[in-house]
Amino acid sequence: MAEEPASRSRWSTALVSFLGGPFGGFLWIGSGKLAVASLIAIVLVGLLACYIGFPAFGALGSSGLGPANVTSLAVSVLSVAIVVPFTGRFRPVKWYARGLSVLGLVFLASYLVAFVIRSFLFQPFSIPSTSMLPTLERGDYLFVSKFAYGYSRYSVPFSLLPITGRVLAAQPQRGDVVVFRFPPDPDIDYIQRIVGMPGDTIQMVNGILHINGAAVGLQDVGSFASDAFSEKTARLQRETLPNGVSHFVVDLMDGSTGDNTPALVVPEGCYFMLGDNRDNSADSRFDVGFVPFENLVGKAERLFWNSRGIDYTYRQIVR
Repeated sequence: MAEEPASRSRWSTALVSFLGGPFGGFLWIGSGKLAVASLIAIVLVGLLACYIGFPAFGALGSSGLGPANVTSLAVSVLSVAIVVPFTGRFRPVKWYARGLSVLGLVFLASYLVAFVIRSFLFQPFSIPSTSMLPTLERGDYLFVSKFAYGYSRYSVPFSLLPITGRVLAAQPQRGDVVVFRFPPDPDIDYIQRIVGMPGDTIQMVNGILHINGAAVGLQDVGSFASDAFSEKTARLQRETLPNGVSHFVVDLMDGSTGDNTPALVVPEGCYFMLGDNRDNSADSRFDVGFVPFENLVGKAERLFWNSRGIDYTYRQIVR
């Protein structure tokens, strides 16, 4: 009669838990049920963090550390603390407790969970430009809700979803800040604000947005300084759209290329986008053109880091 294997050592359990999280640690000691439960718990906590938001990480940004690094280290240490006390209670007799099985299952679960969350729930994006100042700064990292408008082929990596149009579709609202695929080249992601809905007539007149022939509310509220403007100072203005959505825009100069446009009628199934940095944004006034509903990737929800150490506490919820 074969002798039952001894329990794993605490040192090996600590190492596996540190590298593979509680899911890998529990598999290693032979508890499949606790492994699955820990994986579900981590997913739920992660989703809750995406929804509620992280605290501001301004100091970490200036030091070169990011919340992903800090969170990863904290989870690794916590994993060890959670799993090691269970070491002596189980025996590694199941197939999933073998070294290669643990490695394969951790790898598969990590990528499968990440794929599902990024494709159908929340996906992180970074901001490489200044076209959405003052709402978004260069170096901002934010979560985008993938379920806000339903799903299209652009919802998943490499456009793998074999659908035309959108499923579970929900209409965006005027004023939403959205990530979308650049119509001339759908491999490129853009982030801008929806100002024109299907059927609207949109025109810029002397730097003021007109919707269906009426100027939107625009109020000067002071100046705005940014390293993006070198030594210049821009005007900060509060723009109020017809549905009551109010946000800040930046006006760098009078008479810029996009300050006056012809009246443009937004086709059905499309939207008109503008950057909040009105004099430095390649948006629907230029090459972007009208953006089809299918090209919307998701709604910008919440900032969680700035890689340049810029404070984002007051901007954490994307308005």
